[in-house]
Amino acid sequence: MQDKIPAIVHVDGTARVQTVRRDHNERLFLLLKAFEELTGVPVLLNTSFNIRGEPIVETPADAMKCFLSTGIDYLAINDMLIAKSPYYKILYPIKKWGSDVATMIKVGTGADLSGTGD
Repeated sequence: MQDKIPAIVHVDGTARVQTVRRDHNERLFLLLKAFEELTGVPVLLNTSFNIRGEPIVETPADAMKCFLSTGIDYLAINDMLIAKSPYYKILYPIKKWGSDVATMIKVGTGADLSGTGD
């Protein structure tokens, strides 16, 4: 499977594989089966959930913050699957640019741009 899923293979050609039996974790077993039906690959990659330089996500609020500030398309939390609107890819960079410019102005001038007068 190294050619189908190279992300799970270490440089020495080994992988740390974990298996799931239906009678031990039916929910995960069914997820893997459904993923296999869609992709032909019965494997999911488990990795840390964070972006470089940030701590690992620990709470749903952390997960949403990371989800909204990255290129991640979907976020699953418990029984919820959250998807970004197709417009997100257009609007988020504009919002981020505006926020970055406001931060530069605030830092450069010492101005309070929050609108609260603090």
